[in-house]
Amino acid sequence: MDPYEGFREFVRLRQPALMRTAYLLTGNSPQAEDLLQTALMRTAKHWRKLASDANPEAYVRRALYNEHVSWYRRTRGRVETPRADLPEAGQGRDPSDESLHRLALHEALLRLTPRQRAVLVLRYYEDRSVEETADLLGCSAGTVKSQTSHALGRLRVLAPELAYLLHDVDPQEAVR
Repeated sequence: MDPYEGFREFVRLRQPALMRTAYLLTGNSPQAEDLLQTALMRTAKHWRKLASDANPEAYVRRALYNEHVSWYRRTRGRVETPRADLPEAGQGRDPSDESLHRLALHEALLRLTPRQRAVLVLRYYEDRSVEETADLLGCSAGTVKSQTSHALGRLRVLAPELAYLLHDVDPQEAVR
């Protein structure tokens, strides 16, 4: 019997969604690919046991988050991120407010701790409940709530121009 039976199919079907999550955690494609590959390698070792589980994707997602935090702790955020200056208007790129806000959000997310970024990605990008997020990250619901609050507060400081985004999360906060 093939110990990886079903694993290749699982990866083929879920890779795009898992890659998006990895990208949101790392902030760039090469690191996201490395992160996903590492998480999938670790998952493959346990696939025989996981194949009978009702939700192997939860295991892979948790492996993604845990591996990302481990990478961050090893490097303590010393990973270089290449940046380019924003282009001048009229150079063929779209200088619209939406693009600028997307860049500002991207930069602000990169300045959050890995745990804060993971909480925001799970809660607001993947639209997970507090309980699901706590289960995936292996912490309590109270920790998820406090990390969400700290992360949103930090985003308010790092990118005040994005206050309109917070209105959807907490209407009272957008009024501040």
